[in-house]
Amino acid sequence: MEQCLPSAMDGEGTKKTPAHYIGRSRWNLEKIHGKKDAFLDRFASKEEKNLPVVGRPLRHRKDVRITDRKEHFGGTRRQAIARHLITLFFPLLVFGCGGSSGASDQGTPLPPTALQIALVTAGSGFAQPVQVTHAGDGSGRTFVVEQAGTVRTLDNAAAPPFLDIRDRVMSGGERGLLSVSFPPGFAQTGRFYVDYTRTPDGATVVSRFVVPGGSAVADSASETVLLTVPQPFANHNGGQLSFGPDGYLYIGMGDGGSGGDPDNNGQNKGTLLGKILRIDVESGQSPYAVPPDNPFLSDNSARGEIWALGLRNPWRFSFDSATGDLYIGDVGQNLYEEIDFQPSGSAGGDNYGWNVMEGTHCYNTVSCDSTGLVLPVAEYDHGQGNCSVTGGMVYRGADFPALQGTYLYGDYCSGKIWGLKRTGAVRESSLLADTPHQISSFGEDEAGNVYVAGYGNGTIYRVTAR
Repeated sequence: MEQCLPSAMDGEGTKKTPAHYIGRSRWNLEKIHGKKDAFLDRFASKEEKNLPVVGRPLRHRKDVRITDRKEHFGGTRRQAIARHLITLFFPLLVFGCGGSSGASDQGTPLPPTALQIALVTAGSGFAQPVQVTHAGDGSGRTFVVEQAGTVRTLDNAAAPPFLDIRDRVMSGGERGLLSVSFPPGFAQTGRFYVDYTRTPDGATVVSRFVVPGGSAVADSASETVLLTVPQPFANHNGGQLSFGPDGYLYIGMGDGGSGGDPDNNGQNKGTLLGKILRIDVESGQSPYAVPPDNPFLSDNSARGEIWALGLRNPWRFSFDSATGDLYIGDVGQNLYEEIDFQPSGSAGGDNYGWNVMEGTHCYNTVSCDSTGLVLPVAEYDHGQGNCSVTGGMVYRGADFPALQGTYLYGDYCSGKIWGLKRTGAVRESSLLADTPHQISSFGEDEAGNVYVAGYGNGTIYRVTAR
């Protein structure tokens, strides 16, 4: 996600006015700090010509024009900022024209359907929750990651944390403790993995911790650092960790930040930025091994850890627990948010297009070469208060058969939740709920129940079908 203004809202319902942001806006940050903040960027740094009616469903378009108008606000832009520059503390994060293997399967947002969902409070009292997950160890525990550097259990936010590493985490904006992931053998080994931005330089760290035998909490002194990636800017840190069906650890890395990917990291296979990485952390090799079937091992110009490229800021990806398919929520620059897809059994190496494209549209140009790029299976624009996608989960719980196989995802600013489902060769994305929450993450428990994290009010909600 992309977050910028952590104090922009009191609680989760009282939004402050645009005047509150004078001196903190996108272009002023650029002047003061010499870098861009991608979340405000999407509100004011670009103006699109020939854009379809705001908020309408989008199909593949080839006629989008984008021009730089950094100092311009239209009336609707002012209204959007008044409504949605809430605690832009967790903004999330994307691609042009033409297309490849994903184009014909592109999802189209549809009006609300008969299938609707509701959110029921499952836990509260958390501080800026950014992830909900479980360990798969049969304990029934569900964990909540707090951005400042703690991991707590869903059943008791006031209990001593499962992990506390606030002493080494740089938190604020898009930085912080961003993810925790448990390998399949956690119950036997006690080993698990985290992704955070460190003090004092904000570099991304992927490390291992251990839960001592007989203990219910982790030893914060047991850290083994596996990977460190310098970050040129404060935003677009990615941060998702997830073990795939193959037992390897997948790592989401943003493009390094600023705006528009000025260093072209998304398309540069010589850097880990703007990628999804795939490494073997459980083989016993130190600090980790590169799987022998990773797609770019024969390319001397590429980093072997790379599994996929062309990503702007993959804020939450997940594997379908039934099929192994991979879904990626990649946050857009100014105009479009997208859901990318990789089928189970893929050999990897997919290029999702950033910064050649934003969604299915050429980025910052009238035309572009989309040869070899994989287009998203769903996208939406920034109408109706949308600004930043939060990737979600495929529902595989037992309680709501109507939701089976539906990929749930949402928008951080508007609070909308959609369901993406495939019927034959066609995917359709339908609006399932319109909530008041700042959706920072989706997650699930061992039983397959899906949860939504409300970033501003510190509440975790369980998804139910109406």
